[in-house]
Amino acid sequence: VVVEDQPDVSAVLSAYNQQGDPTLYEEYYSGLKHFIECSLDCHRAELSQLFYPLFVHMYLELVYNQHESEAKSFFERFHGDQECYYQDDLRVLSSLTKKEHMKGNETMLDFRTSKFVLRISRDSYQLLKRHLQEKQNNQIWNIVQEHLYIDIFDGMPRSKQQIDAMVGSLAGEAKREANKAKVFFGLLKEPEFDVPLDDEDEEGENEEGKPKKKKPKKDSVGSKSKKQDPNAPPQNRIPLPELKDSDKLDKVMNMKEAARRVRLGPECLPSICFYTFLNAYQGLTAVDITDDSSMIVGGFADSTVRVWSVTPKKLRSVKTAADLSLIDKESDDVLERIMDEKTASELKILYGHSGPVYGTSFSPDRSKLTITETQLRSKLCVEHEYRVYNYELRILWATDHYQPLRIFAGHLADVTCTRFHPNSNYIATGSADRTIRLWDVLNGNCVRIFTGHKGPIHSLAFSPNGRFLATGATDGRVLLWDIGHGLMVGELKGHADTIYALRFSRDGEILASGSMDNTVRLWDAVKAFEDLETDDFTTATGHINLPENSQDLLLGTYMTKSTPVVHLHFTRRNLLLAAGAYSSQ
Repeated sequence: VVVEDQPDVSAVLSAYNQQGDPTLYEEYYSGLKHFIECSLDCHRAELSQLFYPLFVHMYLELVYNQHESEAKSFFERFHGDQECYYQDDLRVLSSLTKKEHMKGNETMLDFRTSKFVLRISRDSYQLLKRHLQEKQNNQIWNIVQEHLYIDIFDGMPRSKQQIDAMVGSLAGEAKREANKAKVFFGLLKEPEFDVPLDDEDEEGENEEGKPKKKKPKKDSVGSKSKKQDPNAPPQNRIPLPELKDSDKLDKVMNMKEAARRVRLGPECLPSICFYTFLNAYQGLTAVDITDDSSMIVGGFADSTVRVWSVTPKKLRSVKTAADLSLIDKESDDVLERIMDEKTASELKILYGHSGPVYGTSFSPDRSKLTITETQLRSKLCVEHEYRVYNYELRILWATDHYQPLRIFAGHLADVTCTRFHPNSNYIATGSADRTIRLWDVLNGNCVRIFTGHKGPIHSLAFSPNGRFLATGATDGRVLLWDIGHGLMVGELKGHADTIYALRFSRDGEILASGSMDNTVRLWDAVKAFEDLETDDFTTATGHINLPENSQDLLLGTYMTKSTPVVHLHFTRRNLLLAAGAYSSQ
């Protein structure tokens, strides 16, 4: 278990006791601002990162020491100079006008206890240090040393474009050390077992009366990955359960479907089937589709959960206890006999919750449906369960445990989305603190911190090979990450609103994104990840040159009439399913 102790509030605030002349704060800040704006272009972009954290800490220092009029004047003069993506934080800050307001305020406490991280070249840092020492500006220098973490690197200063791509989170950029741990991003070797042939695969005559050619029999589901991936974790790194017969059957079906899968690409885009929730006056809050695409579930703000069958096979309830007692429990079709045909219908409504349903997720075998009723704060609990690695939930409970096996602590705001890595050894989390973190399920350690989004994260998707992660947020951007190197390697622009859904096609050729702007967009994933510039220099400095125009990667944009897209799902044959609730606004 990894737990960060909550700091004592009084101890946190006492750091603001070292105050200077309150009437000079505006002069200190404007003097530094003038110096930075007059610096050479190569240094100006890097040193401009100081404006926001210095503004916040100087304002809090004035408020804490009860210089309320000076604090108000300081805020009104300089808050308009800050970057637009800090406006929500500044609105919270503007409500802290008295010392008493600061005690118990989570935003202030998070900002104070987590040093704001700035990544600056050594040349730019030396220039700043020299200026502050020459001007004897001890007030700002004290704040830099006490409240900021300067991550200094050797080499050329970063460009404004490189900096803008990485900044924006609640606590600045991630330290480079945070992304240097080894991550086993490869896929596990599939278990091997015999696959029976379909009837259609058996020998017989075709329409012309000639014998059909017998298809070669595949000896195992794992035939495509018999060789151990060099980047994969050891097979026994985390305990994985033995496959049950039902799991093996599902894998057989999956493989047979995959054999008929359409290979996608720029010249062969997927068909899209859109499920529109009409008259959803209950307020659609969550959607999920089973892996075999046979059922769809919607969670609603009125506490109900509705499950639909999207195949001719209808949903049935279990028979009453009296009827069940009459069934031969040893029969081969006992699972079929326990179902009551009189209750068969296309829709089942589940009741029992007392608040809005924020998340729904089917288990891989479709036998369980897990529902999240409340949003999470900054701690995420995850527990091993049967095939835990396929669950994609905020909290996962096992039936034989009463306590979580892992508590992942580190985010500074609500955890808004989660996704398990394809090899089940890691879990990615997105947060309202505008960061994405990758956690090691084995020990609970945070092994990656990704920054660059300018708003809360709402969607995550791993590539099928496990090497890359795509993320979407309220800023309307899709960011692409190389997990092994811990680097941002792409930025996809085009959406005009929050991105709530991301999904790679089953073959990894296409990335689909769905947004509140009522569109589904398809991106060329192969082209996005080819020829990446991940040499030693970029890995050492932690930045990369992103393509200026992501429209070259856009393969298609598909608009709904007036339906925000909240869920995407590729079927096993690569048909794209999308879902959302019709909005009359």
